[in-house]
Amino acid sequence: MTYPKQWTQKEFLENKIKLEKEGIEVVLIDTILSPIDKAQTVVFNPHELKHYPDGSVFVFYCDSGKATLDRLDEYKERFPKQHCISLKGGRGYWRKKYDAT
Repeated sequence: MTYPKQWTQKEFLENKIKLEKEGIEVVLIDTILSPIDKAQTVVFNPHELKHYPDGSVFVFYCDSGKATLDRLDEYKERFPKQHCISLKGGRGYWRKKYDAT
């Protein structure tokens, strides 16, 4: 799979299901200490994130998606064995009732 710079919520949810069936972890990472309701998130902690298996997909989010997109190269440098993606629209665009199935 080719990984783009950004995923929408729909792409995140669909790819999470698909990739986890293949044994690849997909992690939604909170960079603003503000969890998304009804979504499993992990707080950005570089030390803890290094424990995820190589090839995991890290999807970073902020309020609007702009800051994480701007920092994407920094995340890729910090986690070279993972696939780093920004959540398009960030937390503000997340729809609580959206279902990927």
